[in-house]
Amino acid sequence: MKRHKNGNKQYFTKMGTRKKVQAFVRVKPTDDFAHDMIKYGDDNKSIDIHLKKDTRRGVVNNQQTDWSFKLDGVLHDATQDLVYETVAKDAVSQALDGYNGTIMCYGQTGAGKTYTMTGATENYKHRGILPRALQQVFRMIEERPTHAITVRVSYLEIYNENLFDLLSTLPYVGPSVSPMTIVENPQGVFIKGLSVHLTSQEEDAFSLLFEGETNRIIASHTMNKNSSRSHCIFTIYVEAHSRTLSDEKYITSKINLVDLAGSERLGKTGKVEF
Repeated sequence: MKRHKNGNKQYFTKMGTRKKVQAFVRVKPTDDFAHDMIKYGDDNKSIDIHLKKDTRRGVVNNQQTDWSFKLDGVLHDATQDLVYETVAKDAVSQALDGYNGTIMCYGQTGAGKTYTMTGATENYKHRGILPRALQQVFRMIEERPTHAITVRVSYLEIYNENLFDLLSTLPYVGPSVSPMTIVENPQGVFIKGLSVHLTSQEEDAFSLLFEGETNRIIASHTMNKNSSRSHCIFTIYVEAHSRTLSDEKYITSKINLVDLAGSERLGKTGKVEF
């Protein structure tokens, strides 16, 4: 999928019930929206983009001016609640049935990816996908008293091709933490050395989330001085089994919530190095 240079769009992919991967676009509100360049389909599942030809390139100009994208949905002037209901709720709800899910936010710097994924804590309606997913998981647990369900979380940051454990400063009961490396085995890909923390209640999970947020690497650059220049992956691990049926198998699953760094080339941001 090609990204329009205006950079006010975010792309999502998620695990869905009908298709393995779904793609949505959330358009950041702006006072000067480019209505002459961007048009939405009547079904809110397509975007058409038109660019005027650059006359400085001469009379013979083969510059492409029109693009059309088909999507699973367009979220324009959408609330945080609507975004979550549309993009994340189904994927999270399937975790207790043993399905893994990934929700990934992609787009140019300043498009609002971190606001969409994490949101603001001052008011509940501004909370993003991450805290809402945690809340949904613990509400589902309350609705299944016949099952013993364990929830753990981890928070990984990838910055300049280096791995950082955003929760490494917290007490962790388990094997001694070794330098983190990416390991692949028959069960899949995992990060060796990444601490995984048990959360017995919703408040504990929120504390871990906000602790990790304070440890994120933030760099200043001209496009958005508070924008993160790193990829962050918050993972919720769920393990469940019946309290009454001893022969029922354990159900394990994980939900990956990914906030990617800006999709533009780093050199164009004017970023100031540390």
